[in-house]
Amino acid sequence: MKQAMAICDVNIFDGFRLLPRKTVLIRDGIISAIGENLAIPVDAQVIDGTGQTLLPGLIDAHTHVFFASSLRQALMFGVTTELDMFMDYRIARGIKQRQATDQQLDMADLRSAGTLATARRGHGTEYGMSIPTICEPEDAQAFVDARIAEGSDYIKIIYDNRQAYGMNIPTISKVTMSALVAAAHTRGKLAIVHALRQQDAHDALEVGIDGLAHLFIDTAPDAEFGRYVALHHAFVVPTLTMLESLNSIPRVASLAKDIHLAPYLSQEDILGLESMSPHRTNAHFNLAMVEETVRQLKAAGVTILAGTDAPNPGTIHGVSIHRELELLVHSGLTPTEALVAATSAPAEVFGLNDRGRIAHGLRADLLLVRGDPTVDIRVTRDIVSIWKMGVLVVRRSHFAAIEQQRTEAQKRPAPVGSEAGLISDFEDGTSRTAFGAGWSISTDSARGGNSTASFKVVPGGANGGKGSLFISGEIVPKLQYPWAGAIFFPGATPWSPANLSDKQALTFWAKGEGKVCRVMLFAGSQQAMPEIITFVAHPQWQQFSLAFTQFGKSGGHDLLAILFAADLVAGKFAFQIDDVGFVK
Repeated sequence: MKQAMAICDVNIFDGFRLLPRKTVLIRDGIISAIGENLAIPVDAQVIDGTGQTLLPGLIDAHTHVFFASSLRQALMFGVTTELDMFMDYRIARGIKQRQATDQQLDMADLRSAGTLATARRGHGTEYGMSIPTICEPEDAQAFVDARIAEGSDYIKIIYDNRQAYGMNIPTISKVTMSALVAAAHTRGKLAIVHALRQQDAHDALEVGIDGLAHLFIDTAPDAEFGRYVALHHAFVVPTLTMLESLNSIPRVASLAKDIHLAPYLSQEDILGLESMSPHRTNAHFNLAMVEETVRQLKAAGVTILAGTDAPNPGTIHGVSIHRELELLVHSGLTPTEALVAATSAPAEVFGLNDRGRIAHGLRADLLLVRGDPTVDIRVTRDIVSIWKMGVLVVRRSHFAAIEQQRTEAQKRPAPVGSEAGLISDFEDGTSRTAFGAGWSISTDSARGGNSTASFKVVPGGANGGKGSLFISGEIVPKLQYPWAGAIFFPGATPWSPANLSDKQALTFWAKGEGKVCRVMLFAGSQQAMPEIITFVAHPQWQQFSLAFTQFGKSGGHDLLAILFAADLVAGKFAFQIDDVGFVK
């Protein structure tokens, strides 16, 4: 049985408004009373809330939970519920089963879309997991029923050919989207659509979706967009923190430098917050366009929900909701309206009737902060305490884990032979490496693709050198993100981590046919998703130096592999590299 608790003389944001200087009584993980001059049980723990504000636990209305650890991190920053918009349904099922039996008081609660609805080779198929896809409208009901059987709490639909990102990939038709929406509604499920172009958002609203998972980024909003959304009774999750990483004018990643948050961030977290999306939208995009859309939505009375799209570049679970609130206020919401967007509004939209508010009979998922966030929204970062179901979250343990992680990373020895930094100079006519498990071929055949590659050492290198590595092959666009090239493993065995944190940058020389090539850096902290930087291999030798900081979250201490690959464009390719290594 959980101990009774009384939080006294505290300002309360109840999910809608600020109630000054009240007492909240909690018993068995449930709010039992709110008011003034309440009789405090003799067995209750008494907490003085003077000068502080008590809020409902925050709800992030757009995340992706690839690992249970993401939910633990979310809870450490006051997010007590996450609404996932695409993850492995088997992981979601396991988490929810554990939550049902023991309430998983060390992690945020989870609701999930599970497998999203997308076309073959459409967005969502590029993450290494095999997922079912849909093409025809007559398959919609069976597709939705299968997702519900897997445990999906709502249906997430992709209606995006990625043209807003300068790409062009398959997506479902408007007719199929309409059929999916109808199928979801037949089973009493919300239908939420991912669309990044204004016309696509219009199409989605026209077929009766319940909400938009993002705002569009291709154009400024037309004058009637806000009213159009209101007319169709849809909600919107702007995901401003994710869109901020696409901005043509990068902003300072204030979260990583915030004195209230920084002590609880790992080096990977900090690099992740400071990273920019490797995708780039058209030259006309900037965050001001999206902020104008938010102002329209507010003026039209549209329900706006706070969601981060973590863990995309520039975002971190739990941490980024505080930036999302700040950006919503910057876009025209009052601090109170922004707090509603992260508490009572998502609870109401998603039918979470036991949370999102501070009221009698609801869960004691609570966040206590210093100051008044209805005046200064950044106050949410100054966390005093967090409770889930009335149980105190011990943030010190998270801080200790972060410190241990930092210490262990510093203690891991660098690979023998890496002291000088050189990987290969190919001077002896072989692909021998100074350290690590050497060079290998890597292609998308590992995921069912048909791209090919080979490499060999050829005469002639940079700066009059004797040899260089000639990499050639063919990109076959069977997959959305095909690849082919030569990969170097810095660890003793392939895919084992290597500590190269004493180095600052990867350097190499390259030449080729004037085509774009890619360097793909894999690190353990990136959870097998590579960070990518492109370069052009011109006909003349050119040197490149790529700092670890340019690779997003990669800090150098847990490098798994470095892949030199062709671009995504279909066809044959060939380029050479030489004098590959790291510098301090």
